[in-house]
Amino acid sequence: MFVRKALVAGIALACATGIAQAREIKSVGVTVGSLGNPFFVTIAKGAEAKVKEMYPNAKVITASADYDLNKQFTQIDNFISAGVDLILLNAADAKAIEPAVKKAQKAGITVVAVDVAAAGADATVQTDNVQAGRLACEHIVKKLGGKGNVVIQNGPQVSAVVDRVKGCKEVLAAASGIKVVSDDQDGKGSREGGMNVMLGHLTRFQKLDAVFTINDPQAIGTDLAARQLKRKGIVITSVDGAPDIETALKNDTQVEASASQDPWLMAQQAVVIGNDILNGKKPASPMVLIPSTLVTRDTVGSYKGWSSPR
Repeated sequence: MFVRKALVAGIALACATGIAQAREIKSVGVTVGSLGNPFFVTIAKGAEAKVKEMYPNAKVITASADYDLNKQFTQIDNFISAGVDLILLNAADAKAIEPAVKKAQKAGITVVAVDVAAAGADATVQTDNVQAGRLACEHIVKKLGGKGNVVIQNGPQVSAVVDRVKGCKEVLAAASGIKVVSDDQDGKGSREGGMNVMLGHLTRFQKLDAVFTINDPQAIGTDLAARQLKRKGIVITSVDGAPDIETALKNDTQVEASASQDPWLMAQQAVVIGNDILNGKKPASPMVLIPSTLVTRDTVGSYKGWSSPR
């Protein structure tokens, strides 16, 4: 009887102290902007690697929202039906996604936003995008000697893009000789979108000295448009540090720099934070920012990119 009472007391104490409350992740849902973008492919792979490292038998379900809010709502509903423990969310719309976030949380699922903020999420892990925008546009100011016509090629209005443009504008506004001739055209976050927007700008502006694009696919498209119309002397910078931009920086293109991100690290941190939250340990801050570094033609040789061994 004494042994039984001691055992019951021990279990009660363990529960009270949280020892018996450890919750293992059995499945994770990941929904990203587009799996046509290597950045999001790396996020998906990084998340899966960390989940499997922590819980070898866990299942990871990855979905491409293709920047479609309704599609992402459906994906989150599917994750809820599948009974996932954790959702990593790259929101198609930072504010409008909130009802889906709340629905998942009501079902006992932790939601961690990745790369862009999502209203109501338990935590967010992203690049310091304001800093990244500053770095890319400081390079433009330096290359132009503080004078020239510059285009800010915008993109889908998720928080990451808004922050990059904000950082860029802060830098360009401080250079009195820089004139921003356009800042509201959406390159869709894609190579094709960047090319189409740049073709329009090159037709419209006879003197164009530099372009800041919100991501690397748009930068590649921008360079292709300049080649097509045989326009030279344009400084192109962006944000991502993607494999394609490494190639562009090493070859004969007008791409000059990219403020790098680390999607692998971002995803892995998101998994760790999500697991901690599930087990009652909240992060010191709900917003975790990963610093960016600028990759240029001079530094690309030593850059350890997305595909480097980890």
